[in-house]
Amino acid sequence: MGDDNKKPDKSTIIVHSGDIDKIYSALIVSNGALSMGMEASLFFTFWGLQRLQKGGLEKGPLSKMHFLGLGKWMIKGRMKKANVASLERLLNDFRELGGKVIACEMTMEIMGIDKKDLNQDIIDEYGAVGTYVNEARDSKITLFI
Repeated sequence: MGDDNKKPDKSTIIVHSGDIDKIYSALIVSNGALSMGMEASLFFTFWGLQRLQKGGLEKGPLSKMHFLGLGKWMIKGRMKKANVASLERLLNDFRELGGKVIACEMTMEIMGIDKKDLNQDIIDEYGAVGTYVNEARDSKITLFI
């Protein structure tokens, strides 16, 4: 006999890195989970949280192949040719599909980031480790990026 009250499958990702390629990875995986009927949460902490600052989404470095900024320019060009959406578009899609963005309050305190510094329009919740654990507790997929 099936359980009609069964919770949907869930994905929770800690976004620790602020590297642009890793932000892409987190959003692509999360959007994939959402499009497959899962719930998805992104818990932004440390350098990942910096990407939620106003105007900060596209500001991150690459994790490899920096080449004094040329690497980022080359990768963005290749992504455009391959029809990969911008980070802003991926984040908007994530939110429209019902994804949850959580900002780490402890990181805000440690790094001196105030709520007014963050793009409030894309943050659903402010929380700490307990918030993450509650999200991850019910998740079938948990990642640290």
